Amino acid sequence: MTAPSTTLPASPSVPGTPDQREPEIRPGARDKQGAPPARLRALDGLRLLAALMVAAYHYGGRGGEISHAWGSSPREQFPTASSLFAYGCLGVQIFFVISGFVICMSGWGRPLRSFFASRVSRLFPAYWAAILIVTAVFALPAVAYATVSASDTLVNLTMLQQPLGADRVLGVCWTLWAELRFYALFALFVVLPGASRHRVVLFCAVWTLAAAMADAADQPLLDVVLMPEYAPYFIGGIGLYLVHRFGHSVLAWGIVATSFLLGQHYAVAELWHAPNPNFFSYREPLGIIAVVAVGYLAVALIAMGRLAWANWRWLTVAGALTYPFYLVHEHLGWVTVELLHRELGVDSHATFALTIALMLCLAWLLYRFVEQPLTPLLKRSLAPARPTAPEDRVKGAARRP
Repeated sequence: MTAPSTTLPASPSVPGTPDQREPEIRPGARDKQGAPPARLRALDGLRLLAALMVAAYHYGGRGGEISHAWGSSPREQFPTASSLFAYGCLGVQIFFVISGFVICMSGWGRPLRSFFASRVSRLFPAYWAAILIVTAVFALPAVAYATVSASDTLVNLTMLQQPLGADRVLGVCWTLWAELRFYALFALFVVLPGASRHRVVLFCAVWTLAAAMADAADQPLLDVVLMPEYAPYFIGGIGLYLVHRFGHSVLAWGIVATSFLLGQHYAVAELWHAPNPNFFSYREPLGIIAVVAVGYLAVALIAMGRLAWANWRWLTVAGALTYPFYLVHEHLGWVTVELLHRELGVDSHATFALTIALMLCLAWLLYRFVEQPLTPLLKRSLAPARPTAPEDRVKGAARRP
């Protein structure tokens, strides 16, 4: 689940000679006055909705630590809603579809160094801040949650704690490990040689087949690299971006359809089990399929321009809050729920709503005071703008009135 920009690229060109066989980009093209294309604000809103789904799952759809925070099972706190909240974890799958769409969009026509700088500067500032905040809060004497070791905390700052087997500071960081692997594959096989429709289609086809073969081979290394259980969602998002960029085609929709069929299979296999009171949550197979389908449908409607009317400016703010909210909501949400509900005696439903609101406020603070100053600074440090050559400056001066 990343939160990259959802502004369309300036043009469909790629480094080097453009592929003249590709049709002209339609939805994202600049107008006659050269104005930049509109931001896909509906995608920002969908991203926040997916984050809120995950938060609902963590607060009211599962047991574990959050049961300790409530003082009882969330099923007792939310007898009706808990069964619906259990499907909120599928917000992660929707995140991955969105990520496939956005990373293909933002990586198109961008050199590798710029792509790397944009991903690092977008992911790490809020992530580092979240690691430090959660570690500090969990270390407070009044908070009853155990912290990870100092060594594991330092490893967490690299975002590579998952493959190293270190304890996680943030429970949601497993999704970032999946995102990092997707970025690496996309950078190596699409961004580095230069994005084109043919190359992106080939990437989707080869990754789909390779991921299925990795699943059959049952080799840990192949599973780590090719991510058979998550690949369909990223690939589906890429296919939907092809629809958005080049219009309807059997090939693009075939990529989307195949990815959905595989994605729903992995979602059901991972999240369905026979009714068991000892499990965190229970979900019906048809319910899982339906939520995955709605996620694909929502991104598809955005790709086809059917949700262009959802162009309110507040959706841009919603998109900006999504990533920091996603990082901090789970563990700090436990602390907030326990404080409000058990210590102050606030009603369960009010506690739920207040916790969401407080986490969104914290997300805004992270966005305003961490991401806004540090993201551009880090990006410029990793990919500084090339100095203008003397002859270019002379030409530019000559063109001025």
